[in-house]
Amino acid sequence: MNADAQKRTQLRVGRLLKAHGLKGAIKLELYTDAPERRFVPGAVFSLQVPPGTPWHGKSIELIELRWYNQHPVGFFKDVPDRTAAEALAKAILWVDQDPTELTGEEDAWYDHQLVGLDVVRDGVKVGLVARIDHLPAQDLIIVKTTTGEVMVPFVSAIVPSVDLTTGVVTVTPPLGLFEEIPDDDAPDAAAAPDAVADAAESEAASDTASPDAASPDAAPSEN
Repeated sequence: MNADAQKRTQLRVGRLLKAHGLKGAIKLELYTDAPERRFVPGAVFSLQVPPGTPWHGKSIELIELRWYNQHPVGFFKDVPDRTAAEALAKAILWVDQDPTELTGEEDAWYDHQLVGLDVVRDGVKVGLVARIDHLPAQDLIIVKTTTGEVMVPFVSAIVPSVDLTTGVVTVTPPLGLFEEIPDDDAPDAAAAPDAVADAAESEAASDTASPDAASPDAAPSEN
């Protein structure tokens, strides 16, 4: 592998949903906050599709991105009709990305910048960032601990600080998120999920992750 290849990773920036109309258009789910930068005419995406399918191992070139009823719809080269578009349903779109490139946004990070960082609570390391899960309602930091994985809502109330320089993600989780609560504290145990839910309200997003703004960029192939 050459040096340039070693310096690059891939980001998941979208997913093809289903055919739209009869002329090869495909509805898209965007995993990026910057579709005007990622989805420009001539942009080329690597495709993640099941092995053995016609598009496996191939890439696809965007002709145009349009919006219908506030929903993105893409037109792609070599996808001339509805039949061809249907063959691409559920395909994941990836782009090459320089892992050293910053997002250009304050308090926003690419997934690959977060994976592997120490997770610290009250000055004590509780685990490592295993991955970022991008859900429709919010992002979750999946923390690998000695007892398993813990899902931490990626919101500023629970994740107040990310320091890439020191490699530390600071968390202030509610009681019960990282430990079991004794039975005699049952009222607090019942309250903990509500506290997490209240803190975790956010909108869906993008190819970056940030507190209070869900993002599905992809973890490096990292999705």
